[in-house]
Amino acid sequence: MNKTLLAVAAAMISLMAAFSATAEEIDYQQEYTAQTLRADFAALYSGLKSAHYDLYVHRPKSDYDALYNKMLAALNEPLSLFEAHVLFQKFAAYGNVAHARIDFPDIVYRQYREGGGRAFPIFLRIIDGGAYVAEDYSGVDGINPGDEIVAINNAPITALLGNAAKHISADTPYIAHSLLEFSFPMYLWLEWGEVAQFRVELKSEDNSSRIVEVPANSLMEARENAKRNQQRFFSLDSQARDAKMLDDGAAYLRPGPFYNAEDPEALWDNTAYIAFIDQAFESFIEKGAKTLIIDLRQNPGGDNSFSDPLVAWFAGRPFKFASSFRIKSSPEAAASNQARLDGNPGAAAGVSGLFARKYAETAPGDIFEFELDETPPRKGRRFTGNVYVLVDRHSYSNAVSVAAIIQDYGFGKVMGEKTSDMATTYGSMESFSLPSTDIKVGFPKSHIVRPSGDEISDGVTPDFIIESPIRPAKDDVVLTTAIRLICADLGNADHCP
Repeated sequence: MNKTLLAVAAAMISLMAAFSATAEEIDYQQEYTAQTLRADFAALYSGLKSAHYDLYVHRPKSDYDALYNKMLAALNEPLSLFEAHVLFQKFAAYGNVAHARIDFPDIVYRQYREGGGRAFPIFLRIIDGGAYVAEDYSGVDGINPGDEIVAINNAPITALLGNAAKHISADTPYIAHSLLEFSFPMYLWLEWGEVAQFRVELKSEDNSSRIVEVPANSLMEARENAKRNQQRFFSLDSQARDAKMLDDGAAYLRPGPFYNAEDPEALWDNTAYIAFIDQAFESFIEKGAKTLIIDLRQNPGGDNSFSDPLVAWFAGRPFKFASSFRIKSSPEAAASNQARLDGNPGAAAGVSGLFARKYAETAPGDIFEFELDETPPRKGRRFTGNVYVLVDRHSYSNAVSVAAIIQDYGFGKVMGEKTSDMATTYGSMESFSLPSTDIKVGFPKSHIVRPSGDEISDGVTPDFIIESPIRPAKDDVVLTTAIRLICADLGNADHCP
């Protein structure tokens, strides 16, 4: 069953809760003195400078220092833990690196919504800084999918997007906007609190403007209105796994997340996933498929222990997810790695054990190269047909790595939107905790360079660009377009649908 943005956003929040099982036990209303907050803020900046692979890659040190001094001077009164989270994250986000961040305490917003709290009922589609109606859960007449939102309560949408983006760690506005498509109502609530009604200025496709009064709605009301939208428009399920033959004889594989979404208690157990992948490819081969479409649109990513077995089915030679994997040694990275070892002594025989030895022999602040093992093609039967990969702005993390592997090694061609997440990136996020508030600060310990060796931080640019429609359609127009382009690419233009 398709899911709307409302459901996808809820799924993302649930996933984050799975990674932070104790979130509901934390008292986010607990207050801390200004002195305590200033000490933790100093620890935040000190820790980032020590642990971050390259804290000043996007911001000059002088600018970061100026922001630090300004924010430190303003910390002169008590704040709740929630307020401290929000403030400290804005500082971490200033560096414009996605993996340097403090996770937003989504549990606070979720509890607000589940307790009857009302919020802005429209999810956005953001293109080149412009915001459009993607999903409307207001139930108000006069709002059409694809209408451009010019202002809300007289505030220009550009200003609202800019304010919201300050809370999001992102290398580019494209990444920030892709994430805001799931979370804009939450950040609008953060900015304004509970608002009963919104005065929304809209612009139609014909450039005519109008004002619509939109009441905030409860979560229950939004879900009721979502049922109507699910019947009207096509949408993708970010958690779905699907394998089937299409009408034109091509095989279609939607592998789903590269983690065990079915059992969050065993998040990295890939047993059932590999069985699903193996069965899918065996079926495709038995049915004579000559072309394979791998759909990674709205894929949240995960781990290569899930994705490598997929790629191995059609890889023509050994592969690895990066041409270079450089790591900065720091006390924070060593401590985070040691915590993993303490929680799982058996991990000493694996990568964590190798990291521990590298940290011990590398001076803090120095960089070491970590050699990655290559994954060989699958033994036995393999898929030898043509491979095409569909991606979009919501293909994240390991899904981007898969697309880069397939493109850079020449295993297939990439189609769709350019990914917002990076193929060459600062990643391998670890964390340290602030001494008094215990706020966890994520930082990138490594610089990961895509298989091609291109060190420019950028997303994967498809071989065939297919823009996702601004205005929702009843059918999967992107897949339909992809099939037509594949047909032409293979020299069957006269028989393309």
